[in-house]
Amino acid sequence: MGKGDRKTAKGKRFNSSYGNARKTVTKTTGAAPAPVVKKATKTASKAPAKKVAKKTVVKE
Repeated sequence: MGKGDRKTAKGKRFNSSYGNARKTVTKTTGAAPAPVVKKATKTASKAPAKKVAKKTVVKE
């Protein structure tokens, strides 16, 4: 039961045919969902990176 078997879904896919083992997808009738509207976002800039002060070592 593999590619060549026309009674299985795998065989139907290989043979490019449809049948009881490979049902076609039917579209449901009804209202289509409304398209998603993207909200306008403000371009918020990140806070500037903190600079790390170098530690000074006292040489004796």
